[in-house]
Amino acid sequence: MATRRTFIQQIGAASLVAVGTRPATLFARAAEQAGKPDPDGRILVLVQLAGGNDGLNTIVPFDNDEYRRERPSLALGKGAVLRLNDELGLHPSMGGFKELHEDGALAVVQGVGYPNPNRSHFRSMDIWHTARPKVEDKRDGWLGRSFDANAGQAEGKVPAIALGTGRLPLALVSTRVTIPTIQSLKDYQLQMGGGHAGNLRQRRQLMRELANQPATGEAELDFLRRTSVTALDTATRLKKVAGGYQSIGNYPQNGLGQQLKTVAQLIQADLGTRVYFVTLGGFDTHADQLGAHTALVTELSTALRAFYNDLKGHGLSQRVLTATFSEFGRRVKENGSLGTDHGVAGPMFLIGDAVKRGIHGAHPSLTDLDQGDLKHHTDFRRVYATLLEKWLGWPAKSALGDAFKPLDLV
Repeated sequence: MATRRTFIQQIGAASLVAVGTRPATLFARAAEQAGKPDPDGRILVLVQLAGGNDGLNTIVPFDNDEYRRERPSLALGKGAVLRLNDELGLHPSMGGFKELHEDGALAVVQGVGYPNPNRSHFRSMDIWHTARPKVEDKRDGWLGRSFDANAGQAEGKVPAIALGTGRLPLALVSTRVTIPTIQSLKDYQLQMGGGHAGNLRQRRQLMRELANQPATGEAELDFLRRTSVTALDTATRLKKVAGGYQSIGNYPQNGLGQQLKTVAQLIQADLGTRVYFVTLGGFDTHADQLGAHTALVTELSTALRAFYNDLKGHGLSQRVLTATFSEFGRRVKENGSLGTDHGVAGPMFLIGDAVKRGIHGAHPSLTDLDQGDLKHHTDFRRVYATLLEKWLGWPAKSALGDAFKPLDLV
């Protein structure tokens, strides 16, 4: 039997999967759990709209005189918006969301924010990620604390994956669980070193032979022995997923669409992952907002519509709930650069077969303002409590630091 040093030298370098710079052990254990999904299999997909989305030009109060008065250049006409009811409509470029609404798969949560709002991008985003408006401790995020509390259930699985970012989102930072970040399925590659195909085959065979040796009684060595082969199996499994997955319909050729296509592929792989996190940036529209915001909400709408259609076609849409969030909204009054400045309250969107369709909560007043900003009436932590307790089935208090009543959204 190989000595501990020789064993580690022989397989240590071979048993890594390139996921940014993170080791394969998490994915290796996930491979051991393949075919053993959670009992209900529910999955949460979070879409961050970075920069502060202008909620007023997303969910449009098209018949409100104050809206047109405060936004003479940016106001969207009542004949252009996609009506949801007699008072509110979607941006004209959000046809995909209109279709989701008609399918009964879209819920709009209005007036979402938090007390004593902060208009700094960095601080407000930290607040949304940590769910701690009064605390500047950034050791972990609200979902990270949920992973910690449910670490026993997550053993051998990948509880969450972040896509399209080189840095782990703070919301997913945990003190007990390692969460990977990836760019695409191509990142799941077993690094076997250089050499021709024959050498690579020999190394793979060596990994299997070493991994199948009897247990030594040394926990660390035995774990490495087991994960060496499951790392190889994971890479093989995901390579098949990437090569064999057929999406239902076409995804738009934009960044968010391709991120969500990868999420759909990973959901099909069924690694036991409960949370996926993707980001669409560019919402800080201080100048020339009309064109930029149109492009952004078009990308959002087309990507999420394609994602839902894909999940529906594969029989997965009842298992997956998608939620959007942004660090704040924009001011009611347009500025001198044909844009909008940092505001406070804004809408969140929930998408999936399980949502209670329609508009939830009153649209914030455009005349009763706080320093020119819409006032929030729904604390974002109530939405988080809904996602945790009513969707994922996890206790919310430990993650949110207090008891917040879930909303009737799912």
